[in-house]
Amino acid sequence: MFDKILIANRGEIACRVIDTARALGVRTVAVYSDADAGARHVAMADEAVHIGGPAPADSYLRGDAIIAAAQATGAQGIHPGYGFLSENPDFVDAVEAAGLTFIGPSAKAIRAMGLKDAAKALMEKAGVPVVPGYHGADQSDDVLSKAADDIGYPVLIKAVAGGGGKGMRLVEAPGAFADALASARSEAKTAFGNPDVLVEKFVEKPRHIEVQVFGDGTRAVHLFERDCSLQRRHQKVIEEAPAPGMTEEMRAAMGEAAVRAAEAIGYKGAGTIEFIVDGSNGLRPDGFWFMEMNTRLQVEHPVTEAITGVDLVEWQLRVASGEALPKQQDELTITGHAFEARLYAEDVPAGFLPATGRLADLAFPSGARSDTGVRSGDVISPHYDPMIAKIVTHGATRDIALKRLSKALIDTHVAGTVTNLAFLGALAAHDGFGRGDVDTGLIGRDIDALSAAPLAAPQTTAWAAMVALGLDAAPGDLTGFTIWGELTRRLTLRHSGEEIEVTIASASGTDHRITLADGTTVTATHAGQWMLDGQPAPAHHREGNKITVFAGYGQGYELIDPLDRAAEAGAGGNLIEAPMPGLVKSLYAKAGDTVTAGTRLAVLEAMKMEHGLLAPRDGVVAEVLVDEGAQVEAGAPLIRLEEEE
Repeated sequence: MFDKILIANRGEIACRVIDTARALGVRTVAVYSDADAGARHVAMADEAVHIGGPAPADSYLRGDAIIAAAQATGAQGIHPGYGFLSENPDFVDAVEAAGLTFIGPSAKAIRAMGLKDAAKALMEKAGVPVVPGYHGADQSDDVLSKAADDIGYPVLIKAVAGGGGKGMRLVEAPGAFADALASARSEAKTAFGNPDVLVEKFVEKPRHIEVQVFGDGTRAVHLFERDCSLQRRHQKVIEEAPAPGMTEEMRAAMGEAAVRAAEAIGYKGAGTIEFIVDGSNGLRPDGFWFMEMNTRLQVEHPVTEAITGVDLVEWQLRVASGEALPKQQDELTITGHAFEARLYAEDVPAGFLPATGRLADLAFPSGARSDTGVRSGDVISPHYDPMIAKIVTHGATRDIALKRLSKALIDTHVAGTVTNLAFLGALAAHDGFGRGDVDTGLIGRDIDALSAAPLAAPQTTAWAAMVALGLDAAPGDLTGFTIWGELTRRLTLRHSGEEIEVTIASASGTDHRITLADGTTVTATHAGQWMLDGQPAPAHHREGNKITVFAGYGQGYELIDPLDRAAEAGAGGNLIEAPMPGLVKSLYAKAGDTVTAGTRLAVLEAMKMEHGLLAPRDGVVAEVLVDEGAQVEAGAPLIRLEEEE
């Protein structure tokens, strides 16, 4: 076993690896950028080395700096986590050339699976079923278009070097192919430096089921399947293991295919074989096809750990240090069911835009596993993925595990930034998902209902008003004392963009009557604790005039100062602002241009995704306020239209 390893990553995966290394008595070295100097993974590690600026290209993608840090600290191996350099074969070669151990597969195995087209050809040769499609080297528009015609619509265009849904477009008719191809190529070039694509048949009612494999370089075993069908724009949202509706016959067929795939490339370490499955008529052994192999640990690995009792990071360290596979196939079994929900800082009602901000308060329930790289007080940086945590639950049955997930989401507290917590809660409560009737289109079909902001209960708003006036503390002897009758106070709260007038009438320090603008009345009484209409008041967090009540997945309020209202003059429909922090990749407008509503004015790149900014109305461009290549913050003015006549 290693004495010391360096973790070439950040965030929750770096913390996750440190946890297992510590349990094994292995010392750890963290690396960090300027933005991560005070990060949780830095505090957890035994040592930490600064490697550069906040942008990944200046820090976490600097293989030379990471290797130098490992050598300087005496680390024997480098664990890549996932993302960044985890699937970069040149980095693997450099690590080994420096006399260090790469805790993962060989560069040869990564190269074999690095390009989707070559990987599919290799899998066909190994006897693994492959989706019908075009994976050729000729990337001309005509050849790709003809391939789509031959395959039959609908088809998927996918970046050959892709992952995470980037460079992927669904095309349902020939007339839309050219635009989708151009868009996919552009996004693939930005995300991976390679614009090449492949074209595949789009499977009706598709399910995304993947198999966890683990190899020692010669032999491999599988640790059963995970269902990752609950996706939004090809990004996984909630994963589970095992897959609902899975039969023993199909599990055996998929597991055997996955092991063949791993052994065909001499795979060493943890990896995942991803399959697309036709779920239109149940799960059948002849209804699954290879999509790609992820030659690294997956974000969703905790659900596999929950049902197998295996610590996959421990296996990685043991096999990389020269030990044999810890278990044989017949020693691996499934116990119960597990779910993982990905908690992100993102504005769901605004179209799932990535968000930033300081986590003023962050707390997870004790009844669930919470893998996180942040703490209360930490900042969600615009430079990295905005994941806050992965919340994992396990139960004897799927129903029990899902109920535990629902409760864990309700009991998770986040203040200081918007999150997708309510969206995850809505998914966990979705009838179809509850029945196990899942496919990759479920979220898209019900997106409006799932992404709607939850309404605040009158008691939640009443409590926010009490907190705003400082009435949430236990009352003293003279709190609320008045000679002439009830003490009445009025205030204005802003919630979800709307202002709410609230009146609080206090008969004493222990009795308040809170009346909302619509006439709804809530009674608050204190007898050891505050009760609202007979129910305990929820937890809350206050920072200045901003109040978060931890009910309904966290409801945010702002106390309005009447003197500030006059200063809140907006730009109406004239100003196009950055909806999130990002890079101004392209500008399509200049001063004097006449535009119509919906005209694309600019493209903002954030979190490796492209977001088009459109004209909100017909008009004339008055001025362009930024240059291409500028890094901007959320709310930064980009383009101004002339005033309407």
